[in-house]
Amino acid sequence: MPKSSGVPSPSGPMIIPTSAPDKSLNAVRLKDSELEPRRIESREDAARLQRAMSHLQESGWYWGPLTAAQAKQVLIDAPEGTFLLRDSSYQGYLLTLSVKTSLGPTHLRIEHATGMFGFDSVIVARPQLRRFEGAVDLVQHYALTYKHLATQNDTGGGNHSAPTEKTLQLKLTRPLHKVSPSLQHLCRITINQHSHCHQDLPLPRRLQDFMLEYPFVL
Repeated sequence: MPKSSGVPSPSGPMIIPTSAPDKSLNAVRLKDSELEPRRIESREDAARLQRAMSHLQESGWYWGPLTAAQAKQVLIDAPEGTFLLRDSSYQGYLLTLSVKTSLGPTHLRIEHATGMFGFDSVIVARPQLRRFEGAVDLVQHYALTYKHLATQNDTGGGNHSAPTEKTLQLKLTRPLHKVSPSLQHLCRITINQHSHCHQDLPLPRRLQDFMLEYPFVL
């Protein structure tokens, strides 16, 4: 279980991830005509999962089968806020976010259920946490939320215009790449940081398709 003091909380309560697997991930689906919509949903979930894993591979900061001890080793000397995604060591979970906090590296499990990704948490708090179509979407949300809060504090603006989600704040400042990203990928991220309408850019179709393969700013 991650240490609660290792995750900064500028405001509001903090949800502590749990170590108990979500039994709903192993739910059995019976072969019945009434469940046909659920089988269709399952195919859609599979396509969404495949797209999410493709984004992970493109990110450069997905380390694959890395243990908690190995993640700690690569993060131990990194600046606070450095993070990476890796395969989870716990059955029933796909991924784990490992992040360097003020107290050292800590780990938060990411669950995948009903086609969506979210941080594992106690059952009573789970509905309060946002869920996303991909793990990169999830990490980017919390990274941008922290950046927004930090900017508000630096400018003396307080939290008046901060995001409304108060259940979990994470200091995520920079991803730790497994290998040095290519120049093309770095250019893509820079463009993503300044434009959200790739189809309006004066780029060849092939480059526009390349941009759409990774529509993130991390």
